[in-house]
Amino acid sequence: MSAPLYLGLDVGTQGVKALVYDPAAGKVIARGASPLDLLPVGRPGAAEQNPEDWLTGMGAAIQQALATPGLAAARIRAMAVSGQQHGFVALDGKGEVIRPAKLWCDTETAPEAAELGAIWGRPLPAGFTASKILWLKRHEAANFHALRHVLLPHDYCNYHLTGEMVAECGDASGTGLFRSEERGYDLDSAATIDPELPGMLPRLIAADCWVGEVRAEVAAELGLPAGVRVAPGSGDNMMSAIGAGAIDEGVLVVSLGTSGTLFGRSDTPVVDPQALIAPFCDALGGWLPLLCTMNCTTVVEEVRTAFDLDHATATAAATQLRPGCDGLLFLPYLAGERAPDWPYARGVIHGIEGGGLRPERLYRAALEGASFALKGGSVRLSELGFKVRELRVVGGGARNPLWRQILADLFAVPLSFPVEAESAALGAALQAMALDQGGSMREALRKTPPELEAVQILPDPMGVAAYAEAFERFQELAGKLFGSAVETSN
Repeated sequence: MSAPLYLGLDVGTQGVKALVYDPAAGKVIARGASPLDLLPVGRPGAAEQNPEDWLTGMGAAIQQALATPGLAAARIRAMAVSGQQHGFVALDGKGEVIRPAKLWCDTETAPEAAELGAIWGRPLPAGFTASKILWLKRHEAANFHALRHVLLPHDYCNYHLTGEMVAECGDASGTGLFRSEERGYDLDSAATIDPELPGMLPRLIAADCWVGEVRAEVAAELGLPAGVRVAPGSGDNMMSAIGAGAIDEGVLVVSLGTSGTLFGRSDTPVVDPQALIAPFCDALGGWLPLLCTMNCTTVVEEVRTAFDLDHATATAAATQLRPGCDGLLFLPYLAGERAPDWPYARGVIHGIEGGGLRPERLYRAALEGASFALKGGSVRLSELGFKVRELRVVGGGARNPLWRQILADLFAVPLSFPVEAESAALGAALQAMALDQGGSMREALRKTPPELEAVQILPDPMGVAAYAEAFERFQELAGKLFGSAVETSN
């Protein structure tokens, strides 16, 4: 019998990625992709997509991967889905989509988030799912009246694949309707939004339970064999932790994408009274304390497009500048910020002097500003007892050599880089593999660690000193402009 293969999907904001992992070869042997766009909603802060577009993208990405020469689709035994977190998929009693999904980056619901946070006595970031449900009740009464099921994006994809409406603790812990320490829903909080809401939340399953099998008609459409099982999957950050090999404490992952994230496995819950660090669960039965910033590669791209640069040229020029840009600070809050909870903050360039608006200087300041925002999460994790021995960098920005050195100097720890750039899709495939093999999922994953680049990036002492000072100035300025600065200690 041929060795089994495993399919991993990542349904993100910008597109759907699919890959096929071969455990016998220890590598990805096929991949596919399909782009996605936001809907032209036109309302300030709104960010929405049609869930049907995710399904179309899944089909296109899977079929592209399966068309790889020499790939025998009959060998695919199991699969899992990684999905963008915090989205709100509203379904009616027939399981049909009522309206477009509001996404993680939607800040239109900031007033509802602030109201719920005040009622509950705990901060609720504007991007979390709960505020979107209250927004629907307030602004679209007819749609709310039809609401019977509340799903997250990856839950909806699992529902399409299997016909089962279930959730798992990792993604569910980002709804605002969850008690991470207890690994269960906060039904009392849900009821404050509407008495019927607790009954609309999907049944929770454990990390080591199958969702079900791909429905026969869906398998036929996708070109999959009969009987492919679907693992629980999770949010993209939970899956990225698996794909980057961060399944034990001490390894911290930085993801440089549209948003910036910083997270790592914890064997015990990590609850932050300041609410800077989200108390998420992971996809393996543990916890995943996480910082998410709203602005990361988009800040760098803003500078690049403003001056009609290409990244290679801009990076080469910016590398000639000293760490800290001689005092120029770029507060990167182009789309507001979630951690800290500053939805109405905006970007600031501070410290400009005559002749200082050179493209390469702004480019480096943008790289540094996005990195400083992530560093605040590392400091807070340290204060909460999370010890970091290694940083693994993933996402589109991880390929930039200057950004690599900035992060090594700023965090003052060695940097490693997974070879597979699509860490969330790889994590989904690895989760399916580990569950299929039986026994301890973490033990199975330790036996098949993701491949890392041969070269580590080490901190430069001069850069470490320069960024320690620049980071303190960044924190002080951001706090004065937009709220109370996050208290830090080095």
